[in-house]
Amino acid sequence: MWGVWEVWGVWEGWEVSGHQIGECGKMERKGERCSFRAATRTQLKKMGKIGAENEKGKKYFRTHEDLVIYQLAFETAMLIFEHSKKFPVEEKYSLTDQIRRSSRSVCANLAEAWRKRRYKAAFVAKLNDCEAEAAETQVWLTFAVKCQYLTVEEVRELYGNYNQILSGLVKMIINPDNWLLH
Repeated sequence: MWGVWEVWGVWEGWEVSGHQIGECGKMERKGERCSFRAATRTQLKKMGKIGAENEKGKKYFRTHEDLVIYQLAFETAMLIFEHSKKFPVEEKYSLTDQIRRSSRSVCANLAEAWRKRRYKAAFVAKLNDCEAEAAETQVWLTFAVKCQYLTVEEVRELYGNYNQILSGLVKMIINPDNWLLH
């Protein structure tokens, strides 16, 4: 299993300090050697580095899976999968397939966006794809209620989760600089 790296010391002639999860540290021209301190995810949690705030009040996230918005999207996609098992066979290649694909696509596009944080336009474009897929999933949920495959109560929770997901995505789209690698 790959560990998470925190870097202190000198790298290719640049002094690196404070490089931690999800954020580039300061680099100053100093020397020629490079030294690393490796820490696993568990060790970083114990040190309070993952999901915790640093001295500047910023939270660090190692992967897209650390984001609450991703966790909510994934859990909701799994709930949709379980509910869609009850859909009639004739919906297998239409509503069942579409609602499963769009709900999973929110997670997949968020993972892709996370890996494109070096480029603002690419990051925002993928977040826009996430937003579109989340809205599409809400449409399919509405169809599931209208076709009486799901109850209003079942969909209310799922729809509410997607409202939270959409809210989080819009905040990320409006303020992408808070998430970019610099």
